[in-house]
Amino acid sequence: MSRDRGVRLQNALAAYLRTWWPAAESAGSGRQGRDVLHTPGVWWENKTGADGEHRPGQFMRQALKGAAGDGCMACDGACGHHDLPVVVWWPPGVGAERPDKAIAMVPLDTLMHLLELAEYTPHNEDVIV
Repeated sequence: MSRDRGVRLQNALAAYLRTWWPAAESAGSGRQGRDVLHTPGVWWENKTGADGEHRPGQFMRQALKGAAGDGCMACDGACGHHDLPVVVWWPPGVGAERPDKAIAMVPLDTLMHLLELAEYTPHNEDVIV
């Protein structure tokens, strides 16, 4: 794996995200901060096999720290909310031509909140304990 692969995949991630955020662009190589710019409300960390051992916990801590430090992009941090931290990992065999096959990771509590908002979970009163 090479640094060049990481740059290509970060560009591929930004291109893929333009479906939802037309201004999304790669932050470039070696820059501190989020890996994809102009996606208000979401902090993207792009990771490949070139990052050494697969350390999802470390990757998520990096995303959480960045997302919390910047505050909410939608209101310039005034509301006290944080960006959604997302780690995108490109496993071996998944390249720039198939960004939809990369793996996106979010904290479990965040996933559950999103599933509730999307009404994929039963309402609390429907749950039998």
